[in-house]
Amino acid sequence: MASCVSALCFCAFWVAVMLGLGVHCDDTDSLCGAYAPGDIVLGVLASVHTKVKDLQDRVRPDKYICTDFDLIPFVHSLATIYTIEKINDSGFLPGIRLGYLMCDPCVYSTKALQCVEHMLSINKTLAVLTDNSNFSSPVKAFLGERYSELSIPVAKLLSIYMIPQISCTSSSPALSDKSRYASFFRVIPSDEYQTKALAKLMRHFNWDWVGVVTIDDEYGEPALQHFLDDSGKEKICVHFREVLPNYLGSLNIEQRISVVADVIRNSTVRVVLLILRPEHVEMLFQELIKTNTTRIWIASDAWSTARFVMKMKDINKVGDIFGFDFVTGMIPGFEDYLKNLSISPGVRNDFIREYKQLRFNCSQQSEHTSPLACNVTDPQEANDDYLLNAVHLMEAYGQRVAVYAVAHAIRKLLKCNDTACSGAANLLPWQLVDILHKMSFTLDNQTYAFNRYGDFDSGYDLIMWKKSGDERVPDVVGRFLIEKGEVEIDDHKIPWTNTTVPLSRCSVTCLPGTEKNISSISCCYTCAKCREGYYSNETDQLACKECPAGSWSLPGSKECQKWKVWFLEWSAAYSIVVMIGTVIAYMAFNPDRQRMLRRLDKPFVIIGILTAIQALICIFWMIFDPVNVEEEQSKTQLLTLNRLCTQGSMYGFGAMHVYIALLAVVCFGFAFKGRDDETDPIVFSMLIHLFAWFCFIPVFITQYESRPIAQISAIMVSNYGVIFCHFAPKWFKTLSENGKTLKAVKPPVKSPVNAQMDEVDSGVICRTPAETISIQTISQTRFSIAESEISNWDINSLHLSEVTIASVRFRKPRSQRHRSL
Repeated sequence: MASCVSALCFCAFWVAVMLGLGVHCDDTDSLCGAYAPGDIVLGVLASVHTKVKDLQDRVRPDKYICTDFDLIPFVHSLATIYTIEKINDSGFLPGIRLGYLMCDPCVYSTKALQCVEHMLSINKTLAVLTDNSNFSSPVKAFLGERYSELSIPVAKLLSIYMIPQISCTSSSPALSDKSRYASFFRVIPSDEYQTKALAKLMRHFNWDWVGVVTIDDEYGEPALQHFLDDSGKEKICVHFREVLPNYLGSLNIEQRISVVADVIRNSTVRVVLLILRPEHVEMLFQELIKTNTTRIWIASDAWSTARFVMKMKDINKVGDIFGFDFVTGMIPGFEDYLKNLSISPGVRNDFIREYKQLRFNCSQQSEHTSPLACNVTDPQEANDDYLLNAVHLMEAYGQRVAVYAVAHAIRKLLKCNDTACSGAANLLPWQLVDILHKMSFTLDNQTYAFNRYGDFDSGYDLIMWKKSGDERVPDVVGRFLIEKGEVEIDDHKIPWTNTTVPLSRCSVTCLPGTEKNISSISCCYTCAKCREGYYSNETDQLACKECPAGSWSLPGSKECQKWKVWFLEWSAAYSIVVMIGTVIAYMAFNPDRQRMLRRLDKPFVIIGILTAIQALICIFWMIFDPVNVEEEQSKTQLLTLNRLCTQGSMYGFGAMHVYIALLAVVCFGFAFKGRDDETDPIVFSMLIHLFAWFCFIPVFITQYESRPIAQISAIMVSNYGVIFCHFAPKWFKTLSENGKTLKAVKPPVKSPVNAQMDEVDSGVICRTPAETISIQTISQTRFSIAESEISNWDINSLHLSEVTIASVRFRKPRSQRHRSL
C-alpha cells in the first residue's frame, strides 16, 4: 500500500512538471509503463509481455491484463532508453532534452491502438479535426512496434496526423506502401528482400524441395507470398505450407503445433523455412525433439537471433539452423548499463521493476529466477549479467539507429549547432516526416538514409547457429547485399557433417549425359539419357542439346564427336584383291586369239545389238537420275559416317540388272539345249552367273553398308565364272595337245641318201589327187583345229602315221616318177 501511495505521489509530481506539454500519466492508467520528461517526447511501443489474459473470453471493454514477460523486447526498450539518455548527456541537441513515454501493446494490435490513442491525447482527450496540419501532439515521433502485425494498424492511425513512426524490426512489405502508411519508416529492409535472400540461400545449396511454416498475421502472410514468388524464380518447389495462429493464447495453438510437427516428420523435405515468432519456434521444436526429428531450419528475421531458443533444452537435436538478421552492431557502453541496471531519478520504469522481481525475488520462481535470488534482500537493488547472455545484444543495435534518426531530424528541423538550437521545441510532427525522407546521417562511421519507401537498403547478415556445449551461439557465415542481389557465403565457416552439404530434393541430380523428364511438379522428375545425336554437359539440364553439324553422339553422351567417314578406298584390302584378280584375268586371256575367234564366228551383229541396248539403258539411267554420293550413319561402327555411291534411279538400276539377267538366262537356255562336251562349261558358267546375282539381291537390299562390296563381289564372281568356265578347259587341252603334237612330228635321223631326196622333194604326197595335201597345211591345220572352240574333230585323226611320213620322205623326185599315158 505504501508503494502505491509513493508511486501515486511520484506520478502526480511529473504530471505537474509536464502539464505544459500535455503529457500525463496516473497510477490508475497502467498504459504508461515507463516515461521520462523532456522538451520533446518520443513514444515507445514495446511488447514486453506476449499475451493478454482471458482475451478469448473478453466481453467488456475493460482493462487489459498482460502476462508472459519477454526479455527480447524488454532489452530492446532498454536500448532505446539508454540511447535517449546518451543523446541527452552528449549535448547532441543543445538546450533540448528528449523524453519518452513507453507503452506495452502485449503483442495485440487493438491494445497497440489504445496505446497510441493514449499517448496522442491531451488531458485524456484526442482532438478530432478535419485538417490536422496544425495538430500538435504531446508525442512528436514513435519508435516501434516490433511486429508488423502491430505496426500496420498503428501506422494507419499515425498517417492521419503524419506523425513519424520508426520501427526496427517490422519488415512486412506492405509497410513500404506510402499511399497507406505515409509516415512509417524502418531502419531495416523490407521482407521483399529477405525472401529473395532466403530463396538465393536455398539455390546456393541446391535445396529445391522445401517446406514452409508461417503465422496468420500481417507479417507471415505477405512474407509467405513473396517467398513463393521468389522461390519460383529460383526454381524451388514448396512441398507443404502450414499456418499457425499468430496469437500465442489461441485455444487450438497446441493442437496446430502437433499437426504441423507430424507434417514435417512425414515429409521428404530436408529444409523447412519457419516464418514464425520465437515463441512459436520454441513450441514446435519441443514437439519435434520428442521424436528426434532433425531438419535444416531456415529462420526468418523474427527469431534468427532468439537467445532463449538457442538455450532451450536439447536444441542440438533439431539439426542445423540458418537465418538472416539485419546488419547489426554493438551499442557502446550498453553492456555496462545492463549489468548496472537501475531507474534514474525522476524516471518511471515499471518494466525494470517487474524484471528484477522475476530475477531476484525468491518467492516468485520462474525461468528467469536467479539461483542467488533467495540471498537478495532488495530485488530492486540487485544486478547481474543475466541479460547479456539471455539476449543477443547486437540485435538491439537497430534501436540506437532509430533514435539517432529522429534526433538528426530534430537537430536539422531546429537548426541546431554545437551550442544551441534556434528552433522551437513545440514542433509539428509532420515536419519531421519530410526531413526524414530527405536526410542522411552518419553513425558509428556508417552512413544511413531512408529510400523513397521509408526503408533502409542495408542488407542482411547470414547467421548459423553453431553448437556450443548444450546450447547454440550465432555466427555470421555470409551476407546478402541488396545492391548486388546475391548471397555471399563463407563456406569454410560452415561445419557440415562429413564436409558434405545435405540434400533436399524431390529427385536426384541428373548427371551430364541426361535430361530431365519433369512431372506435374517442376522439381520432381526422372533422368533420361540423351538421345543419339544429342548431348548434355551440365547437371540437371532441362533438355539435351543437338550436336552441331559435322558431329554426332551416342545415347547418354556428355559431348559430341566429329564423324569418322568410311568409304571403300583403293588402298583397302578388298580393292587390292579385286585389282589383282582383274590384272591376272587380263593377262591370262589373249585378246588376239579372242578377236580371231570372233571373226570366225562372226557374232558382231548380235553383240552390237545387245550392247547397244545395254548402252541405251545406261544412258537413260545416267541422264534422268545418275548415281551420286551420300553419307549415312553407320549401324555397325560407332560415330562413323558411311560415304557410299547411290544407285540413282531404282528403275534404271533395276532395268540394267534385269537386262543382264535376261541375257544370262537366254544364254543358259541355248547352251543347255545344245549341250555336249563343248557347251557344258557354258552351262556351268551361266549357272554361276545367275547364282551370284540371285545371292546379290537380298544382300544388296538388307546390307546397306556392304552394298559396294556386295556389288563388286557379284560382278567379279560372275565374270570370273564365265572366264574360267569358258577358257580353263581349252587352256588345258591346248597345253596338253601341244606336247603330243610336238612329239608326233619329231623327225628321225637322216641318211645322206634321204637328205638328198629331201632336197628334191616337193613336199607333196602323190597318191591320188584327193590324197595329195601339203605338209605345211597339215601342220597349220593341226594347230589351228587344236585351238578352235567350235570344232568337233578328233585331233588324233589328224596325226600322220609313221608309214605315211616315211612314204613322203622316201618319195622319188618328180622327174624320176612314171608318167601315165
